[in-house]
Amino acid sequence: MIEIKDIEKSFGDTKVLKGISTTFETGKTNLIIGRSGSGKTVMLKTLLGIHTPEKGSISFDGRIYSELTRDEKRSLRTEIGMVFQGSALFDSMNVEDNVAFPLKMFTNKRGREIKDRVNEVLERVNLVDANYKFPNEISGGMQKRVAIARAIVNNPKYLFCDEPNSGLDPETSILIDELIQEITREYDMTTVINTHDMNSVLQIGEKIVFLKNGIKEWEGTNEQILETRNKSIVEFVYSSELFKKVRESLLEEDDEERKQDLNIKDE
Repeated sequence: MIEIKDIEKSFGDTKVLKGISTTFETGKTNLIIGRSGSGKTVMLKTLLGIHTPEKGSISFDGRIYSELTRDEKRSLRTEIGMVFQGSALFDSMNVEDNVAFPLKMFTNKRGREIKDRVNEVLERVNLVDANYKFPNEISGGMQKRVAIARAIVNNPKYLFCDEPNSGLDPETSILIDELIQEITREYDMTTVINTHDMNSVLQIGEKIVFLKNGIKEWEGTNEQILETRNKSIVEFVYSSELFKKVRESLLEEDDEERKQDLNIKDE
């Protein structure tokens, strides 16, 4: 579990995060959403320790980050996996070497032990026999799976994903969402996803934090987001014609159910 309390972050005179508090739950896919400039990227980077907040605290299972020693912070970083936007694979390395990179950097594993672990996570993301292919030889969806394998190869407690579906077609995006959710539950990780993909929100948004102008405007689940009357999130979620029609349909069903309830009471 990651808990943040009253986080504030500014750049010069511009305050980007304005007293945000929330909890990201273990074993669930926690999503940060919002329009461009809402503060979601700064939020993710602050959670990762890239940005230091001026106020507030961030705790990882009770460990307050700002109170940790340098060695404790270094140890905590080995518990974090990261899936970067665009995958960020090393072009000069094949799939096996890309996935093995964190093991070589942060563990004492060597030789056969590394290879066995790499094969294990590649099998988990359905990439058997892709070890010796290079990033430019595989599809965007496969590259994303390699990035996920690399992120989980060290058995992290915390998984961060920055726009994991960026550049993918809708069908592949759904498969990546399902894979991230399955791995989150299987490994019992605290997963935090920065996204603008409404399909992801509705499919795997077990906990959703909606930011607007650096403020936590709303939080809830993917079921609650379809029912909320919050004007800001309604405008965000139903910005496309497709989702507007979905909302109209839901409201019509809701109105019909209310009418039926009233008729039953009158009888």
